[in-house]
Amino acid sequence: MKKGKIFLKITGCIALSAIVSLGVWQLYVRQQSEKYNLITLETSKLPEPVSEFEEGFAELSEVKMHYRIYGKEGHPLVLVHGNGGSFDSLDEAATYLANDYKVYLIESRCHGQSSDPSEISYDLMAKDIKEFCDKMNLEKPYLMGHSDGGINALTVAYTYPDLLGGFISCGANTTPETFKPYFPLGVWVLNKFKPDKLNDMMLTLPQMNNDLLSKIKCPAYIVAGEYDIMWLSDSVFIHKCIPSSEIAIIKGANHSSYISQDGKQAYVLAKNFFEKDQIIWIEN
Repeated sequence: MKKGKIFLKITGCIALSAIVSLGVWQLYVRQQSEKYNLITLETSKLPEPVSEFEEGFAELSEVKMHYRIYGKEGHPLVLVHGNGGSFDSLDEAATYLANDYKVYLIESRCHGQSSDPSEISYDLMAKDIKEFCDKMNLEKPYLMGHSDGGINALTVAYTYPDLLGGFISCGANTTPETFKPYFPLGVWVLNKFKPDKLNDMMLTLPQMNNDLLSKIKCPAYIVAGEYDIMWLSDSVFIHKCIPSSEIAIIKGANHSSYISQDGKQAYVLAKNFFEKDQIIWIEN
């Protein structure tokens, strides 16, 4: 009986300590996030989603890229999904954004129905995006990417500094070392059981620095969830390296909850940023 009571007391103390630690950590995260434009995305007033789309494949130099287009008018906006996904994750966002933009959903090489040329890197995916924009005759397109798509947005912007009219990078990291430890550990374990070049890429790339990011000239919005998979300091580093950038942290959000898991919030995020000084951006 005594052993049972002792066990319960120890278990209770451990649980209480965990709850207190979690609360302290959440308070710390909130205080840090509030320093860098902590926002909530209001979705109560939205246009009706656009259901019609056209779909096809673009023949690029190395890739047959699968794409979907929503909307017939407006400035071109390219949406890029994350690692291991497809453009379906951003489809809901596209249906709302099509009210204001001509939206191009693309599937990266080795993803979805796009072809797999065996090699993949952020530099190669950036080249594909550049070729796709040229193929579609997109003039100063906007780009919004999530996770790997956010890294792609950064890579396109510093590799082809005159291509974009502006971009939103959501949930990007500069190196694998800036992930919170639980995430690469999980990827590493998964990769041991089922080796995959997409996981390899996450564990080794990207490798960005100030010299690369400072080449970005177009307007940039660096966005992260308050409880994202990379440290807030990395998002702040990206923002500080890009002279033309703004930053926002989405209150209460994780890595995907405000974009690939909620197209309505993604719509509000994109609309609020791309509406700012739109004509000036295009002319410059």
